[in-house]
Amino acid sequence: MEKQTIAIGGMTCAACAMRVERAVSKVEGVLSASVNFATEKATISYNPQKAKLPAIRAAIEKAGYEALEAQKSGAVDEDKIRKEKEIRSLRRKFIVAAVFGAPLLYLAMVSMIWWLRAWLPFPRILDPMQYPLHYIAVQLVLTIPILIVGRNFYTVGFKAFSQGSPNMDSLIAIGTSAAVLYSLWASYDVLFNLNFGSVNNLYFESAGVIIALILLGKTLEAVSKGKTSEAIKKLMGLAPKTATVIQEGKELDIPIDEVEIGQILLVRPGGKIPVDGTITEGHSAVDESMLTGESLPIDKKPGDKVFAATINKNGVFRFEATKVGSDTALAQIIKLVEDAQGSKAPIAAMADVVSGVFVPVVCVFAIAAAAAWYGYTGDVTLALTIFISVLIIACPCALGLATPTAVMVGTGKGAEYGILFKGGEALETAHKVDTIVFDKTGTITEGKPEVTDIVTAPGIDEGRLLQLFASAEKGSEHPLGEAVVRRAEEEKREFLSVEHFQALTGLGIEAVIEGTRIYAGNRKLMNEKGISLGGLEAESDRLAGEGKTPMYVALDDKIAGVAAVADVVKKSSEEAIRALKNMGITVAMITGDNLKTANAIARQVGIDRVLAEVLPQDKSNEVKKLQEEKRKVAMVGDGINDAPALVQADIGIAVGSGADVAMESADVVLMRSDLMDVPTAIQLSRSTIRNIKQNLFWAFAYNTAGIPVAAGVLKFLFGGPLLDPILAAAAMSLSSVSVLTNALRLRKFRPKR
Repeated sequence: MEKQTIAIGGMTCAACAMRVERAVSKVEGVLSASVNFATEKATISYNPQKAKLPAIRAAIEKAGYEALEAQKSGAVDEDKIRKEKEIRSLRRKFIVAAVFGAPLLYLAMVSMIWWLRAWLPFPRILDPMQYPLHYIAVQLVLTIPILIVGRNFYTVGFKAFSQGSPNMDSLIAIGTSAAVLYSLWASYDVLFNLNFGSVNNLYFESAGVIIALILLGKTLEAVSKGKTSEAIKKLMGLAPKTATVIQEGKELDIPIDEVEIGQILLVRPGGKIPVDGTITEGHSAVDESMLTGESLPIDKKPGDKVFAATINKNGVFRFEATKVGSDTALAQIIKLVEDAQGSKAPIAAMADVVSGVFVPVVCVFAIAAAAAWYGYTGDVTLALTIFISVLIIACPCALGLATPTAVMVGTGKGAEYGILFKGGEALETAHKVDTIVFDKTGTITEGKPEVTDIVTAPGIDEGRLLQLFASAEKGSEHPLGEAVVRRAEEEKREFLSVEHFQALTGLGIEAVIEGTRIYAGNRKLMNEKGISLGGLEAESDRLAGEGKTPMYVALDDKIAGVAAVADVVKKSSEEAIRALKNMGITVAMITGDNLKTANAIARQVGIDRVLAEVLPQDKSNEVKKLQEEKRKVAMVGDGINDAPALVQADIGIAVGSGADVAMESADVVLMRSDLMDVPTAIQLSRSTIRNIKQNLFWAFAYNTAGIPVAAGVLKFLFGGPLLDPILAAAAMSLSSVSVLTNALRLRKFRPKR
């Protein structure tokens, strides 16, 4: 299966997005198609053996839209240029429409309303009763340029209508065409039948001003849409354009696209790091705030990793390129944010369904309302007014923009804080979370434990025990084992060759050194091997009570000693857990450590519910048990053994400093190791969903109230005024802009600390 993102040109409302989805889905080999009206992009999954991109593009073109070039991740310049070109085009069209529409409206309104003529100047030569030919000719001359700049409404609208999938353009095209045709008929009646009363039945100004107002709304909408994706544009703009490569001892500046893995690059003070890599020579402090949100520069030395787009503060260093192009951390972040902004939140499903059937229903309703009024009054002008007003006010633009714009701004804002939501679904689900389970090691704690105590059995030398223990653990990647190795290195102990090594999952290790069989691990391992702790049991209980993790060492099936390892709690852990509790969220901790050690850590950070002595493969089962209690569970972890639990949870949150597999399995990635980003992610989700609900409410309320008013309900029930088509056009444009403006308020989001 392959996935491709294609920019779509010519979409004007959510009905267009649904039309493109249907057209692409019919192509053989296409597995799924999702079109986002706000981003104007289609995300398509297809079988390359059956479906080809030219066929998909042809289906989009046949549906009446423009299939632009397939989007490259991070193609900021192309996208920006296209958007700016669109805004300039819309602005020019609006200016033309306004220049001709203003005098057209003035001419029509002042001539019809007697009290306006008493206050405002009006050329006598254009008096409709005395010089109807002049009056009609000037209106027609002013209307034609407006129809020309708005011709796209007619070409797209009538094509969509003829293919059985009317959209917003169809409503505008039908409504304004009806006004123009009726005006031409009235003009004929005046000029050839000398029926001068028909001069009052001209609707040229309605057609002209409606197009001008809708072009204004589209211009404002395009500008606002551009602002919703500002966060990702900032990310894309971070990458430097060139890199300094060391070749044959010489410095050479080359374009960033030409950097290859394995090349040695030079970075000077104040320079941006061009690609991901590992420092080989030199020291410096690097500002990584643009990627992680971490405000303080981080000291870097040989062997440390550096990332593209981060800024070298003061030193000069060389590094080896390890990831280039689309593989860099920055490129991956951009891709995550792009995918999230292009995805649809589940809450959007209802709006999409409504938008898909809304336009055809409105067409039928407008005809029915006009026919009913004509049958009731016999007044063609009244029926036409009703018909045009209903068509114009009912465009579902606001409905189609309500959800995707908020998702775009929300995911972009998250990226600014180093919080990456992998899709609209993750952003939506996060606000429902009522229980969060934290992995202990590396999540609540620093994940870099230290050996604090070594207690030996009678007759066992502490130095010899540490030497054997560290030699056995040299082949282990477990954090606790690494702590033992570091302690031996600090004491300059010689490492012995290991004749046999086996990792015992969830228990510890088994090794043979110089003929001595060594078991090292937790109490479960000792119990399983039938090794009595003897007098060391009380000591191990004391150490565990202090929040330290006892690691037992047995030599030839006899207990030899206990090494106590302590993992320091992160500074942000207690504050984050307190913030989550204040938000009404239940917090639990899950760990493979013994219950006493786990409880000691839990007490330090304020966690009430502890799941201890849980094997890695059982973590997902513990999450499942919580879900069976009707809880919405988020799992926060950083290790490979957390991946199944991250997948099982309703929301998996990976700490960015952790393993790649954990990040791939998660729904949300925290680029920093600061646990305060967990409540921030929940708060952002809640703010975004609240914004979406506000948008949907006002979009639905607008259409629910606007259509009956346009249909003349107020006039029929209370003898009130009719909604003028011009006011309907202004209201329709305003509704879309108001939804976008409300979504943009999310850019002011600040986490509550």
